[in-house]
Amino acid sequence: MTERGEPADWVEALSTPGPGQVQALHLLHQLMVRAAAHQVWRMRAVLPNSSPGAVEVIANQAADEAMTALLAKVHTFEGRSRFTTWAYKFAILQAATDVRRVQWQHREVELHDLELSDPPTVGHDSPEHQAEASDLARAVARAMRTALTPHQRRVALALLVDDIPIDVLADRLGTSRGALYKTVHDVRVRLRTELASRGYLLDATATVAPKDQPILSNPAGTP
Repeated sequence: MTERGEPADWVEALSTPGPGQVQALHLLHQLMVRAAAHQVWRMRAVLPNSSPGAVEVIANQAADEAMTALLAKVHTFEGRSRFTTWAYKFAILQAATDVRRVQWQHREVELHDLELSDPPTVGHDSPEHQAEASDLARAVARAMRTALTPHQRRVALALLVDDIPIDVLADRLGTSRGALYKTVHDVRVRLRTELASRGYLLDATATVAPKDQPILSNPAGTP
């Protein structure tokens, strides 16, 4: 045990049956509850019920789920950071997921296809920028209609336009986050290829943008 009462080797303590494992599991659960409660409290504004009792329920559920996920992967811990830092991330991510689920619990998720009308224009500081932005918006809409399947369009619009959380959409569609990430990846590749073929992107072989970045770069240099 360390001076803080934690196992010197968390992986060994959690993997070896006996009193040491029981103590390690207890300490780990306490850490998970603290981390989850911190994250739920930060996101409480989006909850339909943000009372202390409701926050506690969500935090404890998230802590239990996060702990189960961590224990299934404890053998993958490589020691690149403190074990508690690694564990903390499991609880934070799970708490954020659970908050989004509660937020969308009674909200209808509608998958809609792209409207046939042209996309709305976006205001810019000059007629030239306005024309470039409008032209690019029409090109993107055209590429979505011609290069994507109906399923790809609906998933892309739900995740990237309607901002439906991916875990919520996966639950409603009866699929996995991984399958939806694959769909979004395919959407990016197809749109890049189509737009590059029409001269809107310089290099269709450029690295696909990460999941947390916009689908398109800014080919015209507009703001």
